[in-house]
Amino acid sequence: MATFSRLSRSRIANWWWTVDKLTLALILLIIFIGAFLVFSASPAVARTNNFSDYHFIKKQIVFIFAALLILFSTSMMRLKNIRRLAILGYIAFFILTIFTLFAGYQTKGASRWIRIFGLTLQPSEFIKPTFIVVSAWLLEGSKKFEDFPGGLLSAGLFLVTCAILISQPDFGSTIFVSCIWGFQLFLAGIPLVLITVLGCIGILGGIGAYFTLGHVHDRVQQFLFSGGEMSYQVKKSMEAFENGNLLGRGPGEGVVKLHLPDAHTDFIFAVAGEEFGVWLCLLLIILFAVIVLRGLRLSLKDNNLFIIYAAAGLSAAFGLQGIINMASTLYLIPTKGMTLPFISYGGSSIFASALSMGMLLALTRRNVSAEDKDF
Repeated sequence: MATFSRLSRSRIANWWWTVDKLTLALILLIIFIGAFLVFSASPAVARTNNFSDYHFIKKQIVFIFAALLILFSTSMMRLKNIRRLAILGYIAFFILTIFTLFAGYQTKGASRWIRIFGLTLQPSEFIKPTFIVVSAWLLEGSKKFEDFPGGLLSAGLFLVTCAILISQPDFGSTIFVSCIWGFQLFLAGIPLVLITVLGCIGILGGIGAYFTLGHVHDRVQQFLFSGGEMSYQVKKSMEAFENGNLLGRGPGEGVVKLHLPDAHTDFIFAVAGEEFGVWLCLLLIILFAVIVLRGLRLSLKDNNLFIIYAAAGLSAAFGLQGIINMASTLYLIPTKGMTLPFISYGGSSIFASALSMGMLLALTRRNVSAEDKDF
């Protein structure tokens, strides 16, 4: 095809020959697996909510096509456009997150969602990837320009982000952002003493949240001091893994999903465990691990500090979110309403994941730093 010739100067041809095809292929495979699992898990939930059996999968297919558009279009951007997208995106979604505090609607005691043109949106999901990229740009600026207070600005951005997340309240996402920001500081060469101090402050903040935030206290109490008693969701989740065993009951043959709340969202990993067994769970873990390690490897091959901080941060965030969801489903940590990227049902989740991975693909394209040298 002439369009994809190495001599072609079209943007699509340039993208095709420079994008990391392994990462792209693995992302597409995860999206395919996610669509199949939503197709299997959602009919029971739809019937419980008085919808038609295929209500959620029809919506998810629309979400997937929109997410693919976000993924591919973002992955073709130049570095300066990635910076601009992250800055404008952060500002826009920060404002929308503030809006949820006054005009959002509550679910499970948290006000994190708003309705825009009939679509339910969780703006805080988009704050995470845009924060990572903006923070990377500020940290790069502190290295590139001697008088630029990039570190202080990044710290200020972090505190503002944590403040808006806690106000929802969303303590889990606050810990998530804190871990990724700490990782970026480590890459930026911040002294270990300072990182240790920040870590201690974070631990003290966690202890404070335990004693002051009721939902945090309840979840920690349930996890550590319940005497083996599990919540209904966790109990059903563990039952699903027991039923699946090594090879699973077979596609569509799961029974626990009929009684498991959020089987198509937060606990979809349990559906994978029951119907396909250990092998699919291990496959998903491997896919996530390869994408993370591949992203870290490609980011560290570049001499551009912005690419290193941003790509490594996005890769780590993708893996950390996967770990949190899987560990919660397996009752290895207290339950946290965090979706499994590209697998769980939901527009906000898959759109934010597509934005994050689209930026990662753009940042790790070969010779991307040569396309533009300045902001």
